[in-house]
Amino acid sequence: MGSGPRLRVTGPAAVRLTILAVGKIGGAEATLFERYAARLRPRPAVIEIAEARGAPAEIKRRETEAILAAVPASAWLVALDLGGDAPGSEAFAKLLAGWRDGGKHPCFVVGGAEGLDAPVISRAAAILSLGPLTWPHLLARAMLAEQLYRAQAIADGHPYHRSGRP
Repeated sequence: MGSGPRLRVTGPAAVRLTILAVGKIGGAEATLFERYAARLRPRPAVIEIAEARGAPAEIKRRETEAILAAVPASAWLVALDLGGDAPGSEAFAKLLAGWRDGGKHPCFVVGGAEGLDAPVISRAAAILSLGPLTWPHLLARAMLAEQLYRAQAIADGHPYHRSGRP
């Protein structure tokens, strides 16, 4: 396997938001991801890294190398990890707005089935969690897209987010 991981990049070249994820999304997860990603303005760039093979430690090592090589130079790396902070939607919207207002280019990293290794976590400017439950990495990408859309709706005063519901 000497050629290394393959990358697939979609989205406009000069976006202010990137989702870098391990694995090729398809099926219902792709449909759900697309439902929310299509609503985002500007639309996020998506970088997919092929899933590595081998023993768990080897998978994490290979995916870590590919992730770190693919992070855009201008990126404000945000790792999705079970050990990260789990802000509510309104707090997440404030974080995202603050990063963008500060001229940062948020790049959200979603690891593969083995999760993210320490070098990616160490490189991250922020570490966020989707909560204490364990989610499949392909579904996590769709959940991230929904939260990004929700954060945009909150910032725009759009009624999509209903903060006052019981």
